Amino acid sequence: MGLPQRIASLSVLDYYRIETEAEFRSQYFAGEMFAMAGGTPRHSRIKLNVGSLLNASLREGSCVPYDSDLRVRVPGTDLITYPDASVICGELQIDLDDANTALNPTVLIEVLSPSTEAYDRGAKFGHYRRIPSLREYVLISQDEPRVERFLRNDDETWTLVISNGLDQSIELGSLGVTLPLSEIFFKVDFPSPSSAPPA
Repeated sequence: MGLPQRIASLSVLDYYRIETEAEFRSQYFAGEMFAMAGGTPRHSRIKLNVGSLLNASLREGSCVPYDSDLRVRVPGTDLITYPDASVICGELQIDLDDANTALNPTVLIEVLSPSTEAYDRGAKFGHYRRIPSLREYVLISQDEPRVERFLRNDDETWTLVISNGLDQSIELGSLGVTLPLSEIFFKVDFPSPSSAPPA
């Protein structure tokens, strides 16, 4: 999602107060609020598919999926944001500054957009890696059936696994579930090659 508007020099508590009363959602980092733009129909459809799959797959056990309404704060960097989907295993740990903000996601999922892909892959992933509980980070294309999964290893390095094509699946080892790309992209109309942006 795009971040077109900024409000500067705010504390975290200021942000939470404003966000509670705001008509639109904003992210927070380093004293600034960034208003979040809406997504595309494909973006929305993919998020719904992923959420439905996770909800069905995690009915048993201690892992609970959440949609993009769940706010997450990154300890150590104070990025506060709304992932497209997240899963929390075990007890939900909430921010002492705000009871509606989570601190301990196990899996974070972002659906890539042209305006935010570089950020999701770079700076945002850098923030997310500071979350001690995070085991997997998943990036989903909305322009082709492609999913990238970053898995945290015991030595704090990350391993990338890429799944391409509707006949493939993505395994989320930390959750013990496998998601078929045919279901992630169910009823998603991809852009035709002539309408795709140039490489």
